[in-house]
Amino acid sequence: MKRRVRKHLPNTITCANLFSGCIGIVFAFQGNLLIASYAIFLAAIFDFFDGFASRVLNSYSFIGKDLDSLADMVSFGFLPSAILYELFLKAPQIAHISEYLCYLAFLITVFSALRLAKFNNDTRQSDSFIGLPTPANAIFIASLPLIIEQYEVLARFILNPYTLTVLIVIMCTLLVSELPLMSLKFKNRDFNKNIFRYLLLMFSAILILFFKFVAVPVVIFMYITLSLIQTKITNDKVPG
Repeated sequence: MKRRVRKHLPNTITCANLFSGCIGIVFAFQGNLLIASYAIFLAAIFDFFDGFASRVLNSYSFIGKDLDSLADMVSFGFLPSAILYELFLKAPQIAHISEYLCYLAFLITVFSALRLAKFNNDTRQSDSFIGLPTPANAIFIASLPLIIEQYEVLARFILNPYTLTVLIVIMCTLLVSELPLMSLKFKNRDFNKNIFRYLLLMFSAILILFFKFVAVPVVIFMYITLSLIQTKITNDKVPG
């Protein structure tokens, strides 16, 4: 019995990630972007714990790896595109620009697929990331409807087809870029080896506590910045 639980628990959690993404897509196309955004956050929690369970239970499998990518493709690839598509439709200026511009939203799905395929076959990404992880990209997009709901001034800026188009280009580029980004997995408790992870978590908690969801884009930017600083310091220590 224990062996079965140990074997199937991580995959069960991954399936919960996938289920959350599917439910989120339904709500997104119904125009309920708040629930769709919360579905991404819930999927991200499941995504964290399936990897955590796999490491703790030492139950890694190739099926689990493939299942994780398939779940991420739905929750962090297609669902964010559905949210962006609906945001385009809500933009007042879209009718005066092009009714087809909203389909650009699904480039996020395409580049997320490229990102996941790259991750699964890139041996450099065992302890860190090359390019923005799909969950981070999805969380950024999920924050947009929540920011719109809370801040009218920012809502007018975000609900602009040109703003959304620029965001899509930037996020797609980051997904497949060669940017070295740190993983948030703690292999030990050594403060010096994990200082940038601790800094990210500490400042993220403070920003979210005071600014709520509007802090999410800042946290993503801080994650990229701290990762680049960490990489530079590490490379400077390497002789030659």
